[in-house]
Amino acid sequence: MTGDPLLISVVIAALIFDFTNGFHDTANAVATSVSTRALGPRAAVTIASLMNFAGAFTSTAVATTIGTGIVAIGGHLRLEVLLMAVVGATTWNLITWYLALPSSSSYALIGGLVGAQLVAVGTDGVRWSEVLRRVLIPATTAPLLGFVGAYVLLVALLWALRNAHASVVNRQLRLAQIGVGGLMAFAHGANDAQKTMGVIALAVTTSLGETRFSVPTWVIIASATALAAGTYSGGWRIMRTLGYRVFRIEPAHGFAAQAAATGLLLLTARAGLPVSTTGVITGSVFGAGAGARARHISWRLALEIGLGWVLTLPAAGLIAAAIYLPLRLFG
Repeated sequence: MTGDPLLISVVIAALIFDFTNGFHDTANAVATSVSTRALGPRAAVTIASLMNFAGAFTSTAVATTIGTGIVAIGGHLRLEVLLMAVVGATTWNLITWYLALPSSSSYALIGGLVGAQLVAVGTDGVRWSEVLRRVLIPATTAPLLGFVGAYVLLVALLWALRNAHASVVNRQLRLAQIGVGGLMAFAHGANDAQKTMGVIALAVTTSLGETRFSVPTWVIIASATALAAGTYSGGWRIMRTLGYRVFRIEPAHGFAAQAAATGLLLLTARAGLPVSTTGVITGSVFGAGAGARARHISWRLALEIGLGWVLTLPAAGLIAAAIYLPLRLFG
């Protein structure tokens, strides 16, 4: 990495965002395991942080999408844009964490990139067709697929275990949750750490004046470490929302939700789609709830969470644009 102070600022800001992503999204991996008492809170976040770290090394497909599929590389991009994008995304993360609203760190980052770039160079600096294909369409379909997958898996699981003793089943499913929860955390790392990698690698590429995008090894290690550290620090406010306020989650619900979400996130990571891990697991939790006791689900909370998703991308974009605007006008 060069000694450019602005590049160093982008790297530091991106790693801070990655850290907030970790504690903001801890609930994604551990809320259902904790709420069903499959694991204690500290054991859950310890496992999640280690698996987050490991998952970050699986590929760079999502990082490449962030680095090349949102804003144009080259003369249309400045390091100031990346800095303000990350600051805007981090600000939105902290706001939604304070409100205990499980919004998407992924879409906050993408919104920040788009908002700052629009102020910097206008509409030509954003790759709109790629944003539509790789961000907006998956943003709407992934939570629905998580919902359907968890619903179907839970119904099949309850039917297969219909004659088994409840206490035995619950004990076995809690053990299964430990394994699938670890895989869920692995999938989370494979998705979310790469988004920070994409921004840092894009900053390095821009600073060097290159047009060929690549992710250096030190970027992977730094991003994985920051996400794991953030995960270990916890995120208990959002965990309570997802683990306790949606409905009373039993081991079967938790297993179905985690399994459905994990499978979907591993597929999207492989495809390079920067989907919201929050959206996927939340959709899966509601799907499992609908498969068991739909009337007991807090659909008002579902509406609040849905509103948070809808607002995230434009809100983070507006924050990044507002922060960058004075620099654009008077800098």
